[in-house]
Amino acid sequence: MSGPSIGFIGFGEAGFHIARGLREAGLETVIAYDINADTPGFRDRIRRHENQSGVRLVATSEELADGSDILLSVVVAGAAIRAAEQTAPFFQSRHLYADLNSVSPTVKQSVHSIVTNQGARFVEATIMSPISPLGHRAPMLLAGSSAAELLEAMAPYGMQMEVVSDKVGSAASVKLCRSIIVKGLEALMVECAMAACHYGADERVFSSLDKSFPGLDWGKLASYMTSRVAMHGERRAGEMNEAARMLEAIGIEPIMAQAAANRQEWCARLGVGDAFDGAPPEDYRAIVSAIYKLIESDQAEPAQPTASPVTEDSYNG
Repeated sequence: MSGPSIGFIGFGEAGFHIARGLREAGLETVIAYDINADTPGFRDRIRRHENQSGVRLVATSEELADGSDILLSVVVAGAAIRAAEQTAPFFQSRHLYADLNSVSPTVKQSVHSIVTNQGARFVEATIMSPISPLGHRAPMLLAGSSAAELLEAMAPYGMQMEVVSDKVGSAASVKLCRSIIVKGLEALMVECAMAACHYGADERVFSSLDKSFPGLDWGKLASYMTSRVAMHGERRAGEMNEAARMLEAIGIEPIMAQAAANRQEWCARLGVGDAFDGAPPEDYRAIVSAIYKLIESDQAEPAQPTASPVTEDSYNG
């Protein structure tokens, strides 16, 4: 099957896994544009993604728009609006633009305005699980008046999409309210594991939690959560800052959400993932040990409150 032509704005981990899955599912025309495709520090990874996925990288936003019917924005949280603005001059009425980024309802609505003001159609999408190993089959929630059109176009290729509302911002609110719990628990788990390992209390702590919350293996959960923070702290901090923005917009002081963002960002600055060459062990003890070694070598900085999302000059999502 040939199907629609798909263009990815951003070709980091999320874009790569989704695009590769679509190619394997039989979608023929999949292209991508990343503003850092030739930037040192990003270039090698992006080119590796190109080779491994069968996706063709293009050189400009205009070339991406010319070669695509459906545009999927998969960038870091702080770049969602900028990505839409840089692509907007090349929109045509045939274009369907879907924002898959973990941003606040307000940002989704801003992107919607940018897209529709240029005559294209907009869909809000949120990815509701880790992108790996599910890839393009990761569950997604859709919102907006054109959501059903995107679902119909992508369903033949195995994408798991559900339309939740025609109101833009509805899908993001589900994602970010969930993230307050999930990313908040991750931040708490890092602090708990660090303290428990310091005192040699970790086995008893997690055994006690197993009894208090039957059915959960807290030791296994600690390993999973600390590894997620170690590998994706910056991205997760950006998402939690977006959750804080969402709360502020409705008059709720984001005390817990902002604290979780600060701890996630602290882990990112610490460089825990780098200590394991991007593949942390499946044992929270090893991750905690690496954290303490980094602190002792003075590579750590104190976590500071931040008022705006973590951003980087990249389209890597």
